[in-house]
Amino acid sequence: MTRLIAVWALILAWGMTLSGTAGAADGLVHAKNFQADARIAAKRGVPILVVFTSPVCSYCERVKREYLIPMHKDPAYRNRVIIREVTIGTTTPLTGFDGVPTSEGAFAAANKIFLVPTVKVFDTKGADASEAIVGLLSPDYYFGYLEAAIDEGIRKVRGK
Repeated sequence: MTRLIAVWALILAWGMTLSGTAGAADGLVHAKNFQADARIAAKRGVPILVVFTSPVCSYCERVKREYLIPMHKDPAYRNRVIIREVTIGTTTPLTGFDGVPTSEGAFAAANKIFLVPTVKVFDTKGADASEAIVGLLSPDYYFGYLEAAIDEGIRKVRGK
């Protein structure tokens, strides 16, 4: 009986480890180094989409869950955009497009982000590549807004 309990405990622990790993892979990647991201984006010929969020923003969670995480997980978007998340108001270290160390909060402030969620698309040099999408707007059309911003970013990055 003790052996059976030990086996079940091991199976349960293994299952919890797998679900924890899967959960971490299901989220967005927080920005750490935009200079490195820009090099990758330049090689792929794609823009960088940044969603600015706050931990207490239910609309941010909805935008991530319903739109951006599915895009991030979809292999077709690998050739269209790099997606990163920045949390406003935090001191989490971040390297800017210019290679200068900053923080997520300072990067958001420098980009005049005051409302969340805000989605901005940048070219490979850190310049705006489309109009910012501020708020959730109309959920029925939000995916279309994201697609239009990504398409505009692609045109600017690829010079078309």
